[in-house]
Amino acid sequence: MQTIIMKKIFYNSFWMAAMIVPVLLAGCSSFKTQPDTIAANPDLAAHSSEFRQEVMEVADGVHVAIGFGLANSILIEGDDGVIIVDTMECAEAAVPVKAAFDSITSKPVKAIIYTHFHSDHTFGATVMAGNDHPEIYAHQTTRHHLDRIVNITRDTTYRRAMRQFGVLLPPGGLVNAGVGSRLLFDQHSTPGLLYPTKTYDDRMELEIAGVRLVLIHAPGETPDQTIVWLPDKDALLCADNYYKSFPNLYAIRGTAYRDVTLWVKSLDIMRDLRPNHLVPGHTRPLEGEAIILETLTNYRDAIQFVHDQTIRHINAGLTPEEIVGKVKLPPHLAYQPYLQEYYGTVEWSVKAIFNGYLGWFGGNATDLFPLQPKERAKRFTALAGGRENLLKAADAAFETGDCQWALELADQLLILDPDMPEAVSLRAASLECLGEKQITATARNYYLTQSLEAENKLTIGKASVNHPEFLHSIPVAAIFNAMAVNLNPEKSADVDQVIGFRFPDTDEAYTVHVRRGVAEIQPRFPQNPDITVTVNSNIWKEIAAGLRNPAVAIIRDLEVEGGTINLIRFLTLFK
Repeated sequence: MQTIIMKKIFYNSFWMAAMIVPVLLAGCSSFKTQPDTIAANPDLAAHSSEFRQEVMEVADGVHVAIGFGLANSILIEGDDGVIIVDTMECAEAAVPVKAAFDSITSKPVKAIIYTHFHSDHTFGATVMAGNDHPEIYAHQTTRHHLDRIVNITRDTTYRRAMRQFGVLLPPGGLVNAGVGSRLLFDQHSTPGLLYPTKTYDDRMELEIAGVRLVLIHAPGETPDQTIVWLPDKDALLCADNYYKSFPNLYAIRGTAYRDVTLWVKSLDIMRDLRPNHLVPGHTRPLEGEAIILETLTNYRDAIQFVHDQTIRHINAGLTPEEIVGKVKLPPHLAYQPYLQEYYGTVEWSVKAIFNGYLGWFGGNATDLFPLQPKERAKRFTALAGGRENLLKAADAAFETGDCQWALELADQLLILDPDMPEAVSLRAASLECLGEKQITATARNYYLTQSLEAENKLTIGKASVNHPEFLHSIPVAAIFNAMAVNLNPEKSADVDQVIGFRFPDTDEAYTVHVRRGVAEIQPRFPQNPDITVTVNSNIWKEIAAGLRNPAVAIIRDLEVEGGTINLIRFLTLFK
């Protein structure tokens, strides 16, 4: 353990010195090593040049803001107004972009177009709109995806997103975010979302401020992806269906299956347009019809290759782990600068495709009912001859640079003793070792963030909806859907109770029937409820989000039939 101990002494010395350095992001912890001592894959470091901050004019009246945050924002200048395509990740991130656009033209914003629902493209809309009250255009399913912002997995996806994007890594820890300089969003940011006012199905041709546009549904990174074709400018705004990296066919923050066959078809739609200017939602634009055609062709071929070869090996009976070792891009694709694994990886894509077709079971009967982690760790340790021997083996692996094996062995020790200091230090050091080597920004950020978490030098809070205006825009249905998965099964094991909610301001009603460990939610008022609650919908949202003290609110702001104490007891069943 000598190397690890020496590193830890150095880390802790820097840690104490770093405590006096101001941290830019609220809630961040200082990095455990000096920022300039965290090694980085040289290719990933060089990739940062892709995000040089500037506003480029790529075609007459078409300007793209690059490097201001995770995504690009695009300004299209028309005769008597402008169109903004995508709006950055929060109000704070949108402010400098809007100022840059205003320096180009003072024309009012006639329209905002969302290429898809991801927050880095939508959450700066209030700033971009200003006082101009523009129409908001999006695919007809975008509203559905936006409504799921308060969703059943928000806490875990928030934590994982903070790791994936390295949001809480202090200066020197983050190289880049793979498809952008960094994500400027955390629990303290202001979400400036405006909901779509105009939607379409497959295709919409329109003219705004004298500019002809065609909105085309092109599923890819998300199912609601919209590409924007400007025929008079020979320019295609391709959203997130292309960026300079192997595509993120699966996101480690946690996403539903992305149908890669639809992504390929969407790239074919883009190729058929033969644009002379290609403006992606991330990374820099491309110029020249021939270059764009070649790039999009190789891009779609890379996706299809990974899909087809994964399916070929599935049909041969291989497990996901076996397929990962066999599917590699052919050289003519693997060496392309825009197919390097800065954001997505072939390995993660193989696993996602397998899961998308066949689910979690890889085909090996050993995995049908595996040992629980604690039982496996006990037997693993016994096989090694005890914890000390297992620790020695883990330390030896780390000393020889076999950091993955060291990490796996440390994990076994920590399952049995989560506070074992030697294993904690070894896990943190192994995570950092692996992070330093990664060309994939998301993997690097995840490793380095969890390294800090391992030694309690960084804590990721819960996803917070602490802005009333944003909270009030969320549908009541989303609040109730989140309630069901927060029911405590032990507390509610013997409960059979029906609560009816009425919201006079929105003319909505809901039933929550807690039935021995299950909360059934129905969008209607129940017959013969045990408790009836009548309340303004925004007040209820604030109670659910923790912005109002529920005990005080129940007395002051709610009309309750069936007993105030009974309602308080009912609410304690959740979380």
